[in-house]
Amino acid sequence: MSADPQGPGRLAGRVAIVTGASRGIGKAIAFAFGQEGAAVAVVARSEAQWDPRLPGTIHDTVAEIEAAGGTAVAVPADLAQPAEVDGIVERVHALLGPVSILVNNAALTVPGRPRPAGSEPASAARPAGDATPTQKPTRIGASFVDFPLKGFRQHFEVGLFAGYRLMQLALPDMIAAGSGSIVNISSVAGFIPGEGPYPLGTSSGLAAYGGNKAALHHLSQCVACEVQQYGIAVNVLSPSEPVITPGNLVAAAGETNWASPEEFAEATLRVALADPEVMNGQLLWSDDVLHPEHGHRGWLRPLV
Repeated sequence: MSADPQGPGRLAGRVAIVTGASRGIGKAIAFAFGQEGAAVAVVARSEAQWDPRLPGTIHDTVAEIEAAGGTAVAVPADLAQPAEVDGIVERVHALLGPVSILVNNAALTVPGRPRPAGSEPASAARPAGDATPTQKPTRIGASFVDFPLKGFRQHFEVGLFAGYRLMQLALPDMIAAGSGSIVNISSVAGFIPGEGPYPLGTSSGLAAYGGNKAALHHLSQCVACEVQQYGIAVNVLSPSEPVITPGNLVAAAGETNWASPEEFAEATLRVALADPEVMNGQLLWSDDVLHPEHGHRGWLRPLV
């Protein structure tokens, strides 16, 4: 690590972008970074609460960071729209300065946000999780046979292509500085179902969500290989256990044994401090980062 993983102000003087930061893991990461001295760009499309099960907006996150003495700005953007993605780094430059850290956390999950009738052009792609009275939402866990190609593409648009573009846009700042860090947030879904054969009648239901995570793993390693020479680390971090977030509570009703988003945020912060000569292009698990004394344990829950 390039800094004391337990010391105060570990991110002082740095500018960090955190996507998907209106709630859940992204919000916890943004708050932790603000507490440690980073100026944080809080990026997501949620400017107002649209579902009582999913509390939180980018403005709420900024307010909480500022109330705790940190610096943050809200940068509203729909990562399913490439034109909006392209403007994020330019806006961060104007508000905070060159980017030091990028955390690609945003992903398409459930439930989707409804759009008012007539609020988008007929030609616009509709996120798979969004619903209108005539369109049922596509959910993680759907059968591959029934899963629409549009929904599959939308998972990749938000979970992979937006991160791809943000890395391209943020890396020039890091290259110019001779340092920087990118942390791409993943999931055990990127490793499921693994090699077969499989028990009859089973389905991973994760072709879209897990598929874009698996692609993110390979992309991260390719980028890490290229930019290590500039003092930049690019790593992937996945939760070792399910994290309690509003989205997870909706998607997995009845589950009660959850990990803390604050603990995962601490793991993310430690990875953001990684020395690229020591930790780069790695597929990491949060518990291994937080407790290296336990040895590598990876995903702590049984998969079935």
